[in-house]
Amino acid sequence: MHPESASAPATFSRCFSVAPMMDWTDHHCRYFLRQLSQHALLYTEMVTTGALLHGDTQRFLHYNDTEHPVALQLGGSNPADLAACARLAEQAGYDEVNLNVGCPSDRVQNNMIGACLMAHPALVAECVKAMRDAVSIPVTVKHRIGIDGRDSYEELADFVGQVSEAGCQSFTVHARIAILSGLSPKENREVPPLRYDIAAQLKEDFPELEWILNGGIKTLEACRQHLETFDGVMLGREAYHNPYLLAEVDGQLFGSQLAPVTRHAAMLVMRPYIERHMAAGGQMHHVTRHMLGLAQGFPGARRFRQLLSADIHKSDQPLTIFDQAAELLVGR
Repeated sequence: MHPESASAPATFSRCFSVAPMMDWTDHHCRYFLRQLSQHALLYTEMVTTGALLHGDTQRFLHYNDTEHPVALQLGGSNPADLAACARLAEQAGYDEVNLNVGCPSDRVQNNMIGACLMAHPALVAECVKAMRDAVSIPVTVKHRIGIDGRDSYEELADFVGQVSEAGCQSFTVHARIAILSGLSPKENREVPPLRYDIAAQLKEDFPELEWILNGGIKTLEACRQHLETFDGVMLGREAYHNPYLLAEVDGQLFGSQLAPVTRHAAMLVMRPYIERHMAAGGQMHHVTRHMLGLAQGFPGARRFRQLLSADIHKSDQPLTIFDQAAELLVGR
């Protein structure tokens, strides 16, 4: 359905993207999602500058050419380190490098990464400028509308103003504040109220910038409605738990005339990929764990999930189990 190798697009659209999600949007997940949509922009998990510069660099940068357009998200606050990592991203062929200014976890706070950087707009601007000076690919920022103790619109506008002056032209805004003291990362995705009106005010006040809306979007109808105001939409957990939603994205949001791939066809195209992964010493569940939502909404969905999440571990012929799961999707 898609070629095993494809060159990076000369241009790409941020009309629809899948959010960076820790432990979820690895290269297996992105390869699978690409079988459903050719045009959605896919993001890596957040990679810290320390991991990239001092860890297994090739593992963290690995992707399949089929994944384009694909963006690398970085976590860090040292301008020189971020510039070095941006260069690595460009050399590896990524289409964009994105700075995380939205993650609320304790681990990233302790390392001055993520949402706590909302309180340091001058530092974020310095980081963006260093990255922009280092590479020719786009440098973008993903951020919240505020954090506890710094959640006024004036402070948010000051943040955007400083960072845009440093050269960032595209902002992805998660339309919730992050409460860094007292809420878990999961609670920070659910408890602070969504304020699409605040994000819309940014779009109105900074019309020269590109604005991508993130947070609480669950349907393509909602995507279309938000695209009347914003330049793009980013989906996170809904895109992961209900991946077949992506099969309609190209036609509904990008104007593609191609018929959406069926669930069954998406399963079949993943089989040779899984075979190669296993031949290289990998486990099938590294890939199939990202595919469990493909049968969502069908009577056989529970059986489908059981086959791919539990039964494959009990069989010495896991590909046979995979084929049984694929059979459940024939005609769908």
